[in-house]
Amino acid sequence: MTLPNIDFTEKSTAEVEAEVFAKYEQTAGRILAKGDPVRLFLEAVAAVIAQQRVIIDFSAKQNLLAYSTGDYLDHLGDRQGVVRLPEQPSMATVRFSLPIAQTFAVSIPQGTRVTSGGSVFFATQEALEITPGATYVDAVVTCTQSGSIGNGFAIGQISKLVDPLPYISKVENITASTGGVDEESDDNFRLRIRQAMERYSVAGPRLAYDFWARTAHQGIIDVSVRSPAAGEVEIRPLMEGGELPSSEILDEVLSICSADDVRPLTDQVTVLAPEQITYSVDCTYFIDRVEAISISAIQAQVATAVGEYIAWQKAKLGRDINPSALIKRVMDAGAKRVEVSNPIYTALEAWQVAKENSVTINYGGLEDG
Repeated sequence: MTLPNIDFTEKSTAEVEAEVFAKYEQTAGRILAKGDPVRLFLEAVAAVIAQQRVIIDFSAKQNLLAYSTGDYLDHLGDRQGVVRLPEQPSMATVRFSLPIAQTFAVSIPQGTRVTSGGSVFFATQEALEITPGATYVDAVVTCTQSGSIGNGFAIGQISKLVDPLPYISKVENITASTGGVDEESDDNFRLRIRQAMERYSVAGPRLAYDFWARTAHQGIIDVSVRSPAAGEVEIRPLMEGGELPSSEILDEVLSICSADDVRPLTDQVTVLAPEQITYSVDCTYFIDRVEAISISAIQAQVATAVGEYIAWQKAKLGRDINPSALIKRVMDAGAKRVEVSNPIYTALEAWQVAKENSVTINYGGLEDG
């Protein structure tokens, strides 16, 4: 249900002035002329009252979940026992290799740092060993700086050992670094507060698993929960930007949703990445000849509109691939008409997400009419 917008006070300065003038004229028994010194004084008073009403309206709205922001929202969350997720560092899996197998264990201490060569460092979270006879061990490393700064290092890019270790000849990340996020946004936090009551159910409802899955990482923007068979629960989280979750995030979601105080005893929980359904964008747009002077601006707006369509298409699980949404955006950007070869309409399941493959935008020229 969509609730209407509300205002607790009338904040318009003109309306407040009218109220003040009317009250004065009623009390004093005379009409205020435009140049009346009393009128000028009351205008100043009305401005102060209007500002106070703005503050009163803001303060009252901060008690409502739909309007609350920042620290005020944190206090509303505290009432439900829900805490805003702090910023989190990026993670990756790094392989520590030996030139040849040894007859003894080679230790990798906790906190061993690796880097790509810049100012961003990753460190092991626990002590590890390369066992006798083995030539490598894989370790999960975490960025030493929280936030998104550690995201985006491609496979093989983190290849320098900061803290020298005997016998280790090579290090490299075998997964891309992902998962680093800033503090949870108000919108995501507000949604989790709204879902907080669902966590008290012991029957394993969809929204309860949805709530707990989102607590694993604030980069999760959508969650699919389904039961493919009796006693089985399949959870698929979607990350910001329509990206797939890393193995580390999937493991964290599984750990949270499988906890004894979360999972009903008979549920077998599985956490998987959403299934990506790829599509291409191939469209041609035309501009009305009367808009010829604005061709460059319209072309830029169309390019932006296509980018917004792509972002919208992958921002939610189960969102059908819909060419009509593309046409609407391009026409709103200033095109006279649009011919779309791709994508074609494709219905998606709740656990699937659209993913663009190739994008071709053609300008077809000017048209009359």
